[in-house]
Amino acid sequence: MKSSGVLSNLKSDYFFLKLFDNLLKKKTLDIIKYNNNLKDRLNININNYKEYSEIYSPIEIEIKPINNVYGKFICIGKKNEIYFHIYFNNNEEEIKRNYLDENEKIKIIKIIIDYQVISFEELFRYCKCIEYINFKKFFRHNITNMYGMFANCSSLKELNLSNFNTNNVTNMSEMFFECSKLKELNLSNFNTDNVTNMSSMFLGCSSLKELNLSNFNTNNVINMSGMFFECSSLKELNLSNFNTDNVTIMHRVFYGCSSLKELNLSNFNTNKETFMDGMFSKCSEQLKMKIKAKYKNIKEEAFK
Repeated sequence: MKSSGVLSNLKSDYFFLKLFDNLLKKKTLDIIKYNNNLKDRLNININNYKEYSEIYSPIEIEIKPINNVYGKFICIGKKNEIYFHIYFNNNEEEIKRNYLDENEKIKIIKIIIDYQVISFEELFRYCKCIEYINFKKFFRHNITNMYGMFANCSSLKELNLSNFNTNNVTNMSEMFFECSKLKELNLSNFNTDNVTNMSSMFLGCSSLKELNLSNFNTNNVINMSGMFFECSSLKELNLSNFNTDNVTIMHRVFYGCSSLKELNLSNFNTNKETFMDGMFSKCSEQLKMKIKAKYKNIKEEAFK
């Protein structure tokens, strides 16, 4: 986070600086924004703090759980619990827990995150009682880690990521691992410019029938091992935009993609791959023959 320029402008105002540093929340900005007397007294131009406004703007997540199922609906470490505000059925009263009891009649859960978290690692991992997640507000640019974020959400049927921000994410490994009931996944707004790890990203997404990754930038990716492992319902996959110049691991990347009939790898560079065995294991013989005929640079070990 680039803060030196902004903070230098605040040094003359010790009160605001102290308040801002202590709270680390956008609420501080809101107080200034809607309190003209305070703004005038402190002689502050709110536009100078746009960077902070984005960083500390609340993230709002909407969840629909499966009724009569016990289990967690979000995984929060003890250190971060106070920054996750949870409301059942849009009730104004905050709930201080992250699990559902059996027979609770909860139609919707609202989660608001108002702290400067930088990692969503395993945020919903093993949350098997969720069938729908919608990121309603997500303006932040400071999240860097999405490892295993939705992993093992085996009941998840719908995922709305249209407001998602991945501008600075470097790790998307196991992000949708074993989301076996997802039939659709719209990632058209994903920015993957900084991602280095996509290993097992869609592993076990066995109900996905199509996947459009035409906007993916893989220039910095090093690891793609198991990326589409057992995506057994995919019939075609166009990866012609994938730049694999820096990829060194493609171990079992298409393993078990048994329905794949068309696979466009026209841009794949396998010169740096040192570990690519089983790349097309348990794919159809028809697909293997097509790949062998089209792409002479792929080693024989990839087809075993």
